[in-house]
Amino acid sequence: MLGLPAQITVALFDLDGVLTTTATLHMTAWRDAFNQFLTRYDDQRPFTEQDYLDHVDGRPRIDGVRAFLASRGLVVDEETVEQIAAAKNAGFVAAIERDGVTPYPGSVRYLKAARAAGLRIAVVTSSKNGAAVLDAAGLTGFVEHRVDGNTIVTEGLRGKPAPDSYLRGAELMGVPVEQAAVFEDAISGVQAGAAGRFGYVVGIDRVGGRQAEDMTAAGADVVVTDLDVLLSAQ
Repeated sequence: MLGLPAQITVALFDLDGVLTTTATLHMTAWRDAFNQFLTRYDDQRPFTEQDYLDHVDGRPRIDGVRAFLASRGLVVDEETVEQIAAAKNAGFVAAIERDGVTPYPGSVRYLKAARAAGLRIAVVTSSKNGAAVLDAAGLTGFVEHRVDGNTIVTEGLRGKPAPDSYLRGAELMGVPVEQAAVFEDAISGVQAGAAGRFGYVVGIDRVGGRQAEDMTAAGADVVVTDLDVLLSAQ
């Protein structure tokens, strides 16, 4: 009834853009932080949504800064990297404090159906604000374990697209990867699920355009526009 293979007993959900609408807040905070930095250069175009999708989405904060700067051929010192990351986080935190956090209704329906069916649930996110976002969205009660940006730093894990954070999630849930499904809205996250050889990788396309095609190429087993589509697919 959940649109998953029979062997799947654990769901590993990314957070921003999968369960909550906060991916848009992240994108706006990145845009503001990078565009402020780019004013130092006369030959640099502004940061775009495609820049976010290609270089930042799903990655740990510092990795996202480095990936975007590398895409523009910009070399800066580590202090500047950390300043951009700090400015982005300050903007994101201010946005959730101002606007709150909204879960996707389709995701809430899916979480309720998953819990009723006995599917165990964990969240795997690169964000260091994972706990605050889950609490603000009223979703903490669904989650058995959480791997977030703080876990990645503390345990020395590689960020997405490496599979480390998802592998850690499966380990905490006590299941082999074949019994766990990854749910992702970022190409880097889909790549992580595929690299970890998880039992099923679900891409959630909230962008349109070529995103579904790119997710399939990155290793998604199925791509849907919202999680509750999986319920109606049965």
